[in-house]
Amino acid sequence: MTLAIGVDVGGTKVLAAAIDPTDPTVIVVSQRVPTPLGGPAIVEAITAAARQVLDDVDDKGLGPVAGVGVGLPGLVDLDGCLRSAPNLHGGIGASVRQPLADALELPVVVDNDANCAAWAEVVAGAGVGATEVLLVTLGTGIGGGLVVKGRLHHGARGFAGEPGHMVVDPNGPLCPCGRRGCWERYASGSGLAWLARRAAARGDAPGLIERAGGEIGAIHGEHVAVAAADGEPGARAVFDEFGWWVGLGIANLVNVLDPELVLVGGGLADVGHLFVDQARAAFTAQVLGSADRTPTRVEVATLGSDAGAIGAALLAVPPPKPAFAEH
Repeated sequence: MTLAIGVDVGGTKVLAAAIDPTDPTVIVVSQRVPTPLGGPAIVEAITAAARQVLDDVDDKGLGPVAGVGVGLPGLVDLDGCLRSAPNLHGGIGASVRQPLADALELPVVVDNDANCAAWAEVVAGAGVGATEVLLVTLGTGIGGGLVVKGRLHHGARGFAGEPGHMVVDPNGPLCPCGRRGCWERYASGSGLAWLARRAAARGDAPGLIERAGGEIGAIHGEHVAVAAADGEPGARAVFDEFGWWVGLGIANLVNVLDPELVLVGGGLADVGHLFVDQARAAFTAQVLGSADRTPTRVEVATLGSDAGAIGAALLAVPPPKPAFAEH
């Protein structure tokens, strides 16, 4: 069977995975390596992870591999170069496509990581059957991928789909991008931790301080998720506020883009049950003309942390009979 390799580059790890495009939700083999700090080292890490997957495929007697796709976090231009990356500063300027193609002797496609995840969801996940889809990925930051008329939308320079950096509060907390009050300061994993620390400082979440060893500054999103799952009122209140911020951002995006479906993906999708109802309620309350427009569905994405790698692979080697015209 012909395989494709997808590589998803995150702030902490590089995931490389081989899939069969005819059954893309099944990972055949995979490798994870830490994400290094520097640009050349990032290209080397991508190459090493993809090469190891190639070797594993060969050892299992599988293949051939027809192509490699790479998803990068940030502004990826139409030539596949990372031009800006608030959560991966060391990768700015990294040109991945040609060095990887030369090293592996395979065709290589490079795109934004959230674009890759969006494509995976519309081909094989929660977006199957929809042609106007917005995916927002809630992780360390917030990414986005937009499918319009069944095709990924990149914009004039390849930079479309960065909703995390729309400003929702100009007096809000400082963002790694250098501005204040970006949406991801409130509605990402780091935003969840910030909201929790603020609640703890007010005295509203004493259980979170205890879970963090008595240090407010040590509270992380994982503490909030575990505490909320255990039913702690302070943690549940933090998630209620978090869901409100998620819904606010989605309402702003729907006002501009009018998709039929909004998918919430990224690492926080794994705990989507803790905030998605609040996000839907906030979205409905704030979207323009909510009583008069055809409702936009807001759902949790289904492919989890593998979505970026799956989508990157599908961009490199599309399935033989896609649901609609491929990228």
